[in-house]
Amino acid sequence: MASSTFTALRAEHERLGASFTDFGGWQMPLKYRSELAEHHAVRRSAGLFDLSHMGEVWVTGPDAAAFLDHALVGRISAMAVGKAKYSLICAEDGGVIDDLITYRRPEAFLVVPNAGNAEAVVAALTERARGFDVTVDDASARTSLIAVQGPKAQEILLRLIPAEQQERLTTLKYYAAVELTLTDLDLLVARTGYTGEDGFEIFVGGDDAVDIWRAIEAAAEDGELTPAGLAARDSLRLEAGMPLYGNELSREGDPFAAGLGGVVALSKENFVGQEALVRRKEAGSARKLVGLTGSGRRAPRSHYPVLKDGVVVGEVTSGQPSPTLGVPVALAYVDVEHTEPGTALHVDLRGTPEPFEVTALPFYQRQK
Repeated sequence: MASSTFTALRAEHERLGASFTDFGGWQMPLKYRSELAEHHAVRRSAGLFDLSHMGEVWVTGPDAAAFLDHALVGRISAMAVGKAKYSLICAEDGGVIDDLITYRRPEAFLVVPNAGNAEAVVAALTERARGFDVTVDDASARTSLIAVQGPKAQEILLRLIPAEQQERLTTLKYYAAVELTLTDLDLLVARTGYTGEDGFEIFVGGDDAVDIWRAIEAAAEDGELTPAGLAARDSLRLEAGMPLYGNELSREGDPFAAGLGGVVALSKENFVGQEALVRRKEAGSARKLVGLTGSGRRAPRSHYPVLKDGVVVGEVTSGQPSPTLGVPVALAYVDVEHTEPGTALHVDLRGTPEPFEVTALPFYQRQK
């Protein structure tokens, strides 16, 4: 996909003064004015995100549940209608092709891969569909995704929903989705997100995306809602200890080292990568993904070495100052013998070792 691809909300972002960056083949808002202000807005009130770069793949047919059990590492057939499940799609050798969310609808499953991996996921699903009575429909190009994240998210969306449907939103559980009417459009609204806050993601046809974006803006009172870009999204997800494909997850890694062994249903029958994942689990991981918290002001970046007594024992995958906590934080793969919370380590910040401590994840957890 060309780097010049914009979402259906391009004009809205330009109106709001966005700075754009290439991400997964899309030109996306990096920030509008202040990434720090956008981050704090999501933690304190609400942020409005364009996530239309994400993929949307519908899987239908009599064998849809059995097919997804085969194609993904999770037990998708066990999901109830209306629920969502975080899972992985792995290669035959156990390497991670992508992490994704699957939503179960009454007559279909909606698989949502990451932006840069959407084509690879569609290709893998299409290839794995052989022998199953299913249809794999890549709806990414005709679907937009808008997120409202933060403590005020529910309050704002309630103003757009008919009174007789409001209980559907207020009773919607985390990792679930429901059909709701917004501005006379019947849309799928999910209570999922990537910020560590309560919030919602709204799937909408590209032709209607601008109307929904503007309606959400108009429903918010002064100071309640701030448009937020990818920079804030990244700092928010890091504080919440959520992995980013290409940083914490990759074809070279495996779910167990990343702390995602719980999403792998090794006991189910015949899924792609099963034999390799069984071997990897039995062999154990030399390194494990951990959180690191610094005591100074400087933050590490991806690929910075992690040291123990001057010896390299790991590598940072993501790192930056935490706006919420006021300290530098990082995710890193570290030799397993140095992964106990409280372990003192150093990170080589361009030639200067700075002290860090292994910290239990997530770094930040909202008060419920």
